[in-house]
Amino acid sequence: MSESIKDIKESFKKVNSLDDSLFTKYEDDARKGVQQLLKRKTREIKKCQQEKKDFQKRLQYEHRFWKNGVNYIAGIDEVGRGPLAGPVVTAAVILPHDFNLYEVNDSKQLSPHKRLELSKKIKENCIEYHIGIADNKLIDDINIYEATKLAMKDAVLGLSNTPDQIIVDAMDIDVNIPQLKLIKGDAKSASVSAASILAKVYRDNLMDEYAKQYPEYDFEHNAGYGTKKHLDALNKYGATPIHRKSFKPVCDFLR
Repeated sequence: MSESIKDIKESFKKVNSLDDSLFTKYEDDARKGVQQLLKRKTREIKKCQQEKKDFQKRLQYEHRFWKNGVNYIAGIDEVGRGPLAGPVVTAAVILPHDFNLYEVNDSKQLSPHKRLELSKKIKENCIEYHIGIADNKLIDDINIYEATKLAMKDAVLGLSNTPDQIIVDAMDIDVNIPQLKLIKGDAKSASVSAASILAKVYRDNLMDEYAKQYPEYDFEHNAGYGTKKHLDALNKYGATPIHRKSFKPVCDFLR
């Protein structure tokens, strides 16, 4: 009696190579369910292999520095420059040489669930990280660009291990440390990708808490960005204490 498709599926759970003997064993099995399982598993393995290849490409800058004896490399990124409410949040992350969380990528490419999952794993596997925050009042006082730079500086200075090198997403941080500035760095450097995930998850959690204080503005869904529901609430209730009063159209709704 041949194995059930359910049993075969269970056997394939641990398969992570196209050279695995199970593919040969079941390649002539005529059952449609088995052939669909083989195709699905083949796609899954190929996708995983491509993700690992892409991840190694995102580590090229880190490997280059590590090879030259530069050990502590901090990836820096920010989230929240565009919203009408809430802070801008930055993160600085130092990864170990054997970092292998290949799913770590630009946070914008990941689902909220995957970001949350990876955020926990990054914290467990990194050498260290630190969060920097510039609230809406500071943003209003000195503008969003300067506030972001200060938040990035705070993230770097909060690290107990002073970085030998910084990789940052196209910003200039006021610290006396060599800096590699990459446009769209969160998609090009694994260290910056990791920072983008930590910053994004931290800020989203913060906006979820603000949503409890100001439920009319739908912060848990818009994270402070100017959606229709958010703008309608601004028009009806005015600005909250966390709104950026120097931003258009918030200043138009001040009361």
